Amino acid sequence: MLENIKEYNCRCGKEHIFSAEIYSGSGKISELENILISENIKKVFLLADKNTFAAAGKPVSGILEKCGVQINSFVFDSAHVEPDETNTGLALMHYADCDMVIGIGSGVINDIGKIISNTANKLYCIVATAPSMDGYASSSSSMTRNGLKISLPSKCPDIIIGDTDILRKAPERMLVSGIGDIIAKYIALCDWRISALINGEYFCEDIALLVRKAIKCCVENADGLLKREKAAVEAVFEGLIISGMAMNLAGCSRPASGIEHYFSHLWDMRSVEFGTPCDFHGIQCGLASLISAKAYMKLKTTVPDREKAIENAENFSLDEWNETLREFLSRGAEAMILLEKKEKKYDLSSHRIRLEKIISHWDEILKIIDEEIPPLEELYSLAEKIHLPVIPEEIGISSDILPLTFKATADIRDKYILSRLCRDLGITDEITEAIL
Repeated sequence: MLENIKEYNCRCGKEHIFSAEIYSGSGKISELENILISENIKKVFLLADKNTFAAAGKPVSGILEKCGVQINSFVFDSAHVEPDETNTGLALMHYADCDMVIGIGSGVINDIGKIISNTANKLYCIVATAPSMDGYASSSSSMTRNGLKISLPSKCPDIIIGDTDILRKAPERMLVSGIGDIIAKYIALCDWRISALINGEYFCEDIALLVRKAIKCCVENADGLLKREKAAVEAVFEGLIISGMAMNLAGCSRPASGIEHYFSHLWDMRSVEFGTPCDFHGIQCGLASLISAKAYMKLKTTVPDREKAIENAENFSLDEWNETLREFLSRGAEAMILLEKKEKKYDLSSHRIRLEKIISHWDEILKIIDEEIPPLEELYSLAEKIHLPVIPEEIGISSDILPLTFKATADIRDKYILSRLCRDLGITDEITEAIL
């Protein structure tokens, strides 16, 4: 199923490049021996956490020893590693010069491994331990810096190994996380297309088609994934790889990340600052996708009101909002407030320009929503089938914070998403009532 894309000039006007070598299927861990020989690898730096090393450390170490490769390793003591300055710095301090960095794990280990290999300018191989998220093939790392969740440029792995004999043994919660991260793409594509329409942002239909293919493949194999069927596990893993590949080809996270990811980022940030609960990235994104879909369905019932939108923008107090952000997020709020000084998304003249485009293209916006987001009953049926939480309380988060979370998503990145569209229309309060 994986696309054989290396580089090509697209009709969108960009040259798309993807260079990772991908090995997916039963027994594919054995390919590591051939890779080590062909790349003449003599020394590796091995990165894992306690759980991921237990999942695949033995076969990887065995192959390295068989090939006579010198191993320097760092294994995090904890099974839960926060992707932040402390843990990234800790891993870097244990780094030893090598020919290749090998990560054993999924999201966090891969994100840190990509940063280390990029910093050291070394080959990077990730041995996947769970089909839990779509970041394996992306060229960025999802990190927490100064309390703010950011997408940090790093590198795409040179080699991705997804052995289904290892992947299918992942905890069920991580299997569910993988499907949750794919469900998020419905919302991400919708956000992306609407922004392209309103702001003239770059959009590539070929990449969008690639993501839709990944969604279809993963959703069709959801049943088999939870039954740990090898074919289904392989199909879902490859769908996740395609999603990551799409981000690489686009040169941004747009094809795979929209407002639903920002819900997840905010919950992560609050967890770091206040010790509140959080869950796997894909589970949070899947749940947030259901919330975002409800918001989009409410948006469809709206008739844009120019006077109301202008009045709302003129009465908005940025100082009051910044204080609200500080109470809600603590440290992370400061980075968001600084970002707005560069962004100036609350500038009244810019708002007027966007508002006129929104009103003039309203029918097209409604069409995009219909084309990209399935009916709510279909999404909730899928969630039930794969045991995905459908209300925040199922992951320990109070629904009471949903309205403020929705509003805060507008400030976490310089990206036009649903919450910013609602602010431009002056209907944020009506939309947040609908998601409770």
